[in-house]
Amino acid sequence: MILPTLRQLEFLCALAEEGSFSRAADVCHVTQPTLSSAIKELEALLGVQLVERESRGASLTHAGQEAADRARGLLSGAADLVAAARHAGEPLTGPFRLGAIPTIAPFLLPRTLQLLRQAHPDLQLYLREDQTERLLDDLRSRKLDAALIALPWEAAGIHTEALGPDEFLLVAPHSHGLIQAPGLSPDDLLAEEVLLLEDGHCLREHALSVCQLPSRRSGETVTATSLQTLVHMVAGGLGVSLLPRLAVEGGLTSGINVSVRPFDQPMMGRQVGIAWRARSARAAEARMIGAFVRTVLAA
Repeated sequence: MILPTLRQLEFLCALAEEGSFSRAADVCHVTQPTLSSAIKELEALLGVQLVERESRGASLTHAGQEAADRARGLLSGAADLVAAARHAGEPLTGPFRLGAIPTIAPFLLPRTLQLLRQAHPDLQLYLREDQTERLLDDLRSRKLDAALIALPWEAAGIHTEALGPDEFLLVAPHSHGLIQAPGLSPDDLLAEEVLLLEDGHCLREHALSVCQLPSRRSGETVTATSLQTLVHMVAGGLGVSLLPRLAVEGGLTSGINVSVRPFDQPMMGRQVGIAWRARSARAAEARMIGAFVRTVLAA
């Protein structure tokens, strides 16, 4: 039996993503005739039409979509094989692509990177900051090797490991009644204007869950795109909010006209965790990076 080559499968996947022979050829760094010829050879080998060629592009047939879906898995497995062979003897050397969510990256990565550089000087770490869903998509598509996210978070095809808890703290203007109150519990927030990050940020969902607030609250008209914006909105008197202790200890509120206090019963709203693709050849290295993060969190 004659089997398709990995190169042919790569061309098919590129065509599926780009929808154009010319753009797919550019992505694969080959000429358009080379890519077109390889697709025709693949169609002849499989005995089925994979692509509908149109004047303004190309689209995959049903058989083509099915083949492309399976091809992605085969290409991913082949790449994992190469990575496993290269890194089996020397973990954390060469390039490693690490993602992190915005509510973790600026407060945790600087100290972690310092430790990693000292212990593994040959590691070439490439960083990406983005929201959880996009980071997980990049893990699945092999654009990232691991990602620092907030747990709990369930995702198909992704393995995670908890590295340490991150407590939620109340942030409010200096003169706010909750800052001066003798006690503080999540119930005290029910009557307050609680400012949160906009949809898409996992910190929003974790905060709503731990405070048992509805996901859509009546009168909610203001949200923030970042923790920095959130703190300034609180300083402006628009409401109160919840911040991770990790961010507070990282200096987020320094020099801003707000006060921070813990709840009487520590509100453990999330866990810092590391995620990697199931069956990834770099799973052990992801756990190693996680151990460095755990050290920083413990300190």
